[in-house]
Amino acid sequence: MENLRIVTINNNESIWDRKKKILVILAHPDDPEFFCGATLAKWVGEGHHINYCLLTRGEKGTNDHFTRTEQIREIRKREQENAAVAIGAKQVFFMDNPDGFLMATLDLRKELVKVMRKQRPDIVISCDPTNYFIHGTSINHPDHRAAGQVTLDAIFPAVQNADFYPDLLEEGYTPHHVEELWLSLPTHPNISMAVSATWEQKIAALLKHSSQIGDAQEFVKRMHERGEDVHYCEEFHRIVIRK
Repeated sequence: MENLRIVTINNNESIWDRKKKILVILAHPDDPEFFCGATLAKWVGEGHHINYCLLTRGEKGTNDHFTRTEQIREIRKREQENAAVAIGAKQVFFMDNPDGFLMATLDLRKELVKVMRKQRPDIVISCDPTNYFIHGTSINHPDHRAAGQVTLDAIFPAVQNADFYPDLLEEGYTPHHVEELWLSLPTHPNISMAVSATWEQKIAALLKHSSQIGDAQEFVKRMHERGEDVHYCEEFHRIVIRK
């Protein structure tokens, strides 16, 4: 794994030769923008159709600048919808799993099978469930890992297999083949997206999450420094799924 070859896709290069339906399945509001916002903005610019499915509403997203309020769920929902507009995503769907306690349960797996059979995406973006330590320096949130695990478990083999969940078939949710799975925050990346052309759009989208970022000027400064540190790239582990 350590010698895994990383393919770099430049700003002006495209991955696919036709327009794709892309579904982002992650744990919290702001995860899409933090993990892969510049890549999503690049894909929107290429004409791909992007929707978000977020498994929680991020109600535990408090910090020194934003303390708990009865309206936190609605605030974070509104911020995420505004950030999605800044990226160019079409729709945002929220599930009501409790923030901080997300688990890859069988019930949630079935719900995601239903979502994917309904949305019928070509590409699914989630989070690497094997990544416990981000860059070896910080602990990855358990909700991030759970979101990735349940997405993997739903995609294969259940989404494409008619023997799974016959009650969903009766409701009209027929099997669907997801072509590719892209895992953000990867332990072992195999593809790197050069995104300097859309880094400012990523920052603009993240600024919509005002409850989460603290001082806006300091945040923008950190994001520019971070972009330089990672050479304005976002990494993934890309899996092409055989039928």
